[in-house]
Amino acid sequence: MTLLSALASHTRHIGLAATCATSYSEPYTVARMFASLDHISGGRAGWNCVTGGQKEEALNFNLERHHAHADRYERANEFADVVMGLWDGFDPDALLYDKESGRFFDPAKVRVLDHKGKHFSVKGPLNAARSPQGRPIIIQAGGSDATVEMASRIADVVFTAQADLAAAQEFRGQIREAARQRGRSPDTIKVMPGISVYVAPTGEEAQAKFDALHSMVDIPDAVAGLGLLLGGVDLSGFDPDAPMPALEGNDLRMSGPGTFVRLGREKNYTLGQVAVHAKAARNHGLVVGDVKDVVDHMETWFRQGGADGFNLLPPMVPGSLQDFRDLVVPELQARGLFRLDYEGETLRDVLGLGPLQT
Repeated sequence: MTLLSALASHTRHIGLAATCATSYSEPYTVARMFASLDHISGGRAGWNCVTGGQKEEALNFNLERHHAHADRYERANEFADVVMGLWDGFDPDALLYDKESGRFFDPAKVRVLDHKGKHFSVKGPLNAARSPQGRPIIIQAGGSDATVEMASRIADVVFTAQADLAAAQEFRGQIREAARQRGRSPDTIKVMPGISVYVAPTGEEAQAKFDALHSMVDIPDAVAGLGLLLGGVDLSGFDPDAPMPALEGNDLRMSGPGTFVRLGREKNYTLGQVAVHAKAARNHGLVVGDVKDVVDHMETWFRQGGADGFNLLPPMVPGSLQDFRDLVVPELQARGLFRLDYEGETLRDVLGLGPLQT
């Protein structure tokens, strides 16, 4: 949050989003921080709302392990309701700043939340005026049923890990249908699969980049890293040269294990190969090729309902982002797939989300 506040003064259009876990925070603090960032940035703040997914997190917050998946999402839903309620506590014109009358605000346009629930008791109101976006953008990530249900209620953007178009189409369809059933326009949620791009002027050069980077991967280390990615699963007892084992979801990672099991089965990968792929794509989409290959991939996913946009996962920073900017963006613009100018001043405007629905 400190870094994003500093970046706000050096940028004009880029959104500034941070992750804050509901399992180890308090709603009033989170509401205050992100409302402040939205004011500081002129309406460019976003909250990546997650429950927390690494077992090491629990050890730093007075717990031996995370709470059960269902319990975490029960808390997270109430947490988000409190945060949004606090953000909605002030009407846009509630603060009068009227020196002549001595009236700082109009009491009729300020609402006390007075929330009392299973996990939280928060009176309110927030000690910050309504933010420029109405409320900051809410981002969610994940693929479990609980994530889909929560995202359909509160999310503006959903980050997701989908390695193939069919899975991406199915997931986006689930999100949009769940939103529709809640009375929301499906277009008010933007689904953005993660994608790791290795691009160069030729496909051979792009493959050489990929091969050079991953020739340095230590297979046992990659397998151990995959275990951490899957919620602390111990994979040391499996042969890395044998087929990918059939793993099930767990309280820390409900959807991730199934994604990798499916990858191993569909591509006939060994556990070691799946682990290297995980390092390359971080459980997300992977594209290695020239500019046409990359843009064709992105256009297909966008036009065929697999994505509203993409969450870029650069293999190397800043080199991979510079490659994407210099090589991919011009071709996206030439095909009418990427903006030539910004659509507005706020992050909500730039994402094309339309007016805030409350």
